[in-house]
Amino acid sequence: MSGPMTDLAQVRRPVAQANGLPNAHYIDPAVFDEEKHALLFTQWAGLAVAADVPEPGDAKPITFLDMPLLLVRGRDNTVRVFQNICRHRGMILVDAPRKIEGAIRCPYHSWCYGTDGRLVSTPHVGGPGHNTHDAIDRATLGLIEVRSHIWRDVVWINVSGDAAPFEDAMADVLARWREFEQPVYHGGADSRFDLPVQTNWKLAVENYCESYHLPWVHPGLNSYSRLEDHYHIEAPGAYSGQGTWVYRQLRNDAGQTFADFAGLSETWDTAAEYIAVYPNVLLGVHRDHAFAIVLVPEGPEKTVEHVHLYYAQPDTDADLRQRNTEQWKTVFEEDIFVVEGMQRGRHASGFDGGRFSPAMDSPTHCFHDWVAGKVDAWRGQAQAAE
Repeated sequence: MSGPMTDLAQVRRPVAQANGLPNAHYIDPAVFDEEKHALLFTQWAGLAVAADVPEPGDAKPITFLDMPLLLVRGRDNTVRVFQNICRHRGMILVDAPRKIEGAIRCPYHSWCYGTDGRLVSTPHVGGPGHNTHDAIDRATLGLIEVRSHIWRDVVWINVSGDAAPFEDAMADVLARWREFEQPVYHGGADSRFDLPVQTNWKLAVENYCESYHLPWVHPGLNSYSRLEDHYHIEAPGAYSGQGTWVYRQLRNDAGQTFADFAGLSETWDTAAEYIAVYPNVLLGVHRDHAFAIVLVPEGPEKTVEHVHLYYAQPDTDADLRQRNTEQWKTVFEEDIFVVEGMQRGRHASGFDGGRFSPAMDSPTHCFHDWVAGKVDAWRGQAQAAE
């Protein structure tokens, strides 16, 4: 067994009787490793955004749960994810974001790969001046590709390779936001920022799911989108979050707003929704812009939140865009002391996982129940294999 057998029975009870996940699920390295497989490698997890590699030939190395990966936009404009290692001796291929002008060349023995992953050159592999060898079959030694899919510009990966097809696994959320199934345009350099937080990634998900904390943590936001204007969103086993019936568009000094997404129903004139798509992607949609937050765990008690803002058109007013970024950055920064405070609280040996308000915390409990179910299933598989 890869991690200690924490008791999850209380977590899976109805929200009015349930406790939250035990402390070990936030602070124990062995449980973190167990959840890496049960929650992140075997699901469709968020890795990055396609806007990280905007042009053909762009490559960005990313470490995801200690696994070296390489995000590449190929010459054919397709975004792919590979393990960032040479098939010869396992050398790291790319150590910083860059443009691949020719081939991806290993700095160790100069084996070269195309941006589509094919092994195209093996200099001196058969001896000095001999670039082929019968034992080295280039057709079978391309880069190891990680299964990936792009939706709402998020690059989703399934490391294990055996999750259901993305369209099936995400059918519920795809149907919910069918109206937003249209192009989104990244705002550019001023529409992205990273927030390193000293917390377990799950606490960032849990906090995002609920609106209960708005009056005390987000007083500015709550001044117009009040607690009573919000509603719960729950799709057990898939996603949960919150929506609001009151969304106020941002305006610049001339009274201009961002262009709306095309063809939206009247509901979205004043509504907005914010959902955590399990396991680690936080999404928000509004009539005139959207955002994606990819949570990348860097250990049991450290996470980086990669925040990206999107618009309905590729060209938007720079001043208005900057104001929007600053406004959301303020909101998300207001949550840092909360998730870091809860993380420190998980070192209190007497804490039993806490309780949930049945009226206010059901989206958060929905996530806890999903985590517990996936971990229980993983443990069952591990026991069956012993």
